[in-house]
Amino acid sequence: MSQRKYFGTDGIRGVVGGETINPEFALRLGYAAGRVLARHHTHGRDRPTVVIGKDTRISGYMLESALEAGLSAAGVDVLLAGPVPTPAVAYLTRALRLTAGIVISASHNPYYDNGIKFFSAQGMKLADEIETEIEAALDEPLGCVASDALGRARRIDDAAGRYIEFCKSTFPNELDLSGMKIVVDAAHGAAYHIAPHVFRELGAEVIAIGCQPDGFNINEGVGALHPDNLVQTVKAHGADLGVALDGDADRLQMVDQHGRVYNGDELLYVIVSGRAQSVPVSGVVGTLMTNFGFEKRMQAMGIGFERANVGDRYVLELMRQKGRLYGGESSGHLLCLDCHTTGDGIIAALQVLTALRRSGMILPDLVADLKMYPQKMVNVPLAPGVRWQDHEGLMRARQAVEARLGASGRVLIRASGTEPKLRLMVEAEDADLAEQCVRELVAVNLTKQ
Repeated sequence: MSQRKYFGTDGIRGVVGGETINPEFALRLGYAAGRVLARHHTHGRDRPTVVIGKDTRISGYMLESALEAGLSAAGVDVLLAGPVPTPAVAYLTRALRLTAGIVISASHNPYYDNGIKFFSAQGMKLADEIETEIEAALDEPLGCVASDALGRARRIDDAAGRYIEFCKSTFPNELDLSGMKIVVDAAHGAAYHIAPHVFRELGAEVIAIGCQPDGFNINEGVGALHPDNLVQTVKAHGADLGVALDGDADRLQMVDQHGRVYNGDELLYVIVSGRAQSVPVSGVVGTLMTNFGFEKRMQAMGIGFERANVGDRYVLELMRQKGRLYGGESSGHLLCLDCHTTGDGIIAALQVLTALRRSGMILPDLVADLKMYPQKMVNVPLAPGVRWQDHEGLMRARQAVEARLGASGRVLIRASGTEPKLRLMVEAEDADLAEQCVRELVAVNLTKQ
């Protein structure tokens, strides 16, 4: 991916009132994106049309209005979906045959951050080339089409209902959730008025928490990044399961009846092993951080496994390249391309529940064959100008550690993308061995080449 000024791996994100997440920039971004999207509009409606969805941050109203004005000035019609999950925007874009979808969200970040990202007409992340074209258009003067060519805006009153039905359609018709008590934590985010209804309408008794957004409490001590409240609620109510989403509902963690938290690797294993009972699964895509135990289990099952760079964008790219239907990250971004075009926390939870219902088993039993390896990771300072890839001392230490581990572990060394640090990780069957090995790597002097 070429170096860009504004777009990162997941759109544009920052502190509200900063360089990019402000009304003036959002207005210019709407106009620039509108002009570029209009140039590429070749199908469907007579006029290019974009849907805008957002999470529950207070700043979403401001950014929504600015984007709407910019898009209208560029001659693009706008549909306003209101607060809906990020994957709901991907679905609506595709279902309504729109030119693009725009999400206003900073996902799992606190309320004072926000972001803007785009989906293509196919409901996938916008191509790098289009984002680069939008960046170039941002440098052009802000203008306005003639009055008779201005874009119109209207609200989609049934956006939430449409998406609820779509989510339910990914759960087998012959199954239901009757007799199950499920705690649903929506992180005071975009799924607060959607996720509880999905599970309830499929027959479950639902206890909703994290469903009282006030514009400021998104992700605050709740949701997929803070599952302690969910654990306590599951135990207090004697629930069968807990489902935790993040602020934009594309990330999932689950809790069993004993209060044990299951991360993305474990949930992906449940989905894949469940699918493999009825259809062949050619392969799965994880990331550099996917637990080594997951990889070993895939090998034992005869299922191919590849690692992408960290980030659901890269997971999806490799899945499409390799023709894989299932992939995900340890953090809980899970992709089931036989259900949706993008990662979706609600739909991923429904696929886990499908495996549970079809097997008649509980979560602990479904992961009994998956042995997760202890991971030990340390961040160490990296002096400016030091090329760690060519550092002789580090390479010697790595070779020595890998020789000790053999086939029973692995080493991962990667630079932080946000600070001058090197991340050193060792996985091994034995936690003490992993600890010893990571200490050997940390002992290397990285202050000089």
